Amino acid sequence: MRAVKRVLAVAALTTPLVIGCAGLASATEGLDASFGQGFFTANQNGAGFGSNQSTVSPDGLSHATAWIYSDDTGISGSYTGAGAMWNNG
Repeated sequence: MRAVKRVLAVAALTTPLVIGCAGLASATEGLDASFGQGFFTANQNGAGFGSNQSTVSPDGLSHATAWIYSDDTGISGSYTGAGAMWNNG
């Protein structure tokens, strides 16, 4: 469970940086930028996975964060995604 909390803490701390860089990257036409980060753990207490992904292109930007964890009490998880597309024509 600590690993999942760490993944969520890292996601909370890195998301503003990623979004800030995404905004900067979108200001330059023709530039594509992406960021991905993942984490997986499995041990005697359970198994879990977490992921952060951000993408910026001339057509728009998107960000998604997800995690899932399973132990002897069940399975839990979360997904959050957002994006914006624009017409450059």
